[in-house]
Amino acid sequence: MYRFLLTPRWWGINVFVLLAIPFCVFMGSWQLSRFEARVEDHRSAGAQAEENKREAARPLAELLPVDKATSGRQATASGRYDKQLLVPGRELDGKQGYYVLTLLRTDDGEALPVVRGWLPGDADRADAPAAPTGEVEVTGALQASEVPGENGVPTQGGLPSGQTGAISAATLVNLVPYDVYDAWITLDRADAGMKAVPATAPGDTGLDLKAFQNLGYTGEWFVFAGFVVFMWFRLLRREVEFARDAELGLTPDPDEERASSPSGV
Repeated sequence: MYRFLLTPRWWGINVFVLLAIPFCVFMGSWQLSRFEARVEDHRSAGAQAEENKREAARPLAELLPVDKATSGRQATASGRYDKQLLVPGRELDGKQGYYVLTLLRTDDGEALPVVRGWLPGDADRADAPAAPTGEVEVTGALQASEVPGENGVPTQGGLPSGQTGAISAATLVNLVPYDVYDAWITLDRADAGMKAVPATAPGDTGLDLKAFQNLGYTGEWFVFAGFVVFMWFRLLRREVEFARDAELGLTPDPDEERASSPSGV
């Protein structure tokens, strides 16, 4: 009754099933591992944020370049404040407002973007407090340069003079005549009555849409594996029924029927 399993057609079906099931299981397991890695990153980022609050501030040069390990850590730098810019469209405590960003010219000639605080409403240079004069030392949470167009960060296009859409070295070098660090800090204590801007978690460490996409893909791959098994048993059952009916003389032999068919199927 099961001699049809030795036909070339069924050899092809069986080989496909034997390859497809392990592949689907592998892909599902890989997607699950990606989700678990993002969950672990999320937990680590939360623990790192608490540790950063307790850790003593370190010189800026010791924490560069910014990565997942150094993002959010307390950094210190000294110099003189120079050009001030406003960063519109920034939300804090559920309210829309803007950052007051001032470039700190350090002793090595490069400038460090410093977010001195946040103010509500539309960006207005008249409302933004002027930066302190003379030599200053700042302490704040170190952050990586933003990428325009990602994570809700606006692009530079259409903004008036004196404003920037992203806190990014690639953007700021076009607005000032000197080099800018590929990083920025947000002061722990905002200047002149402004609200301090909390540090954000480094990229790819949160339970965002991508993490849950990995979880969804995990389910899809295991469903595909189950579907392959289901279809194999369904085809097998149909062939067995054809073979049984042929033995009883109710229908032609399925192999003969396929051979006599114009299409061969």
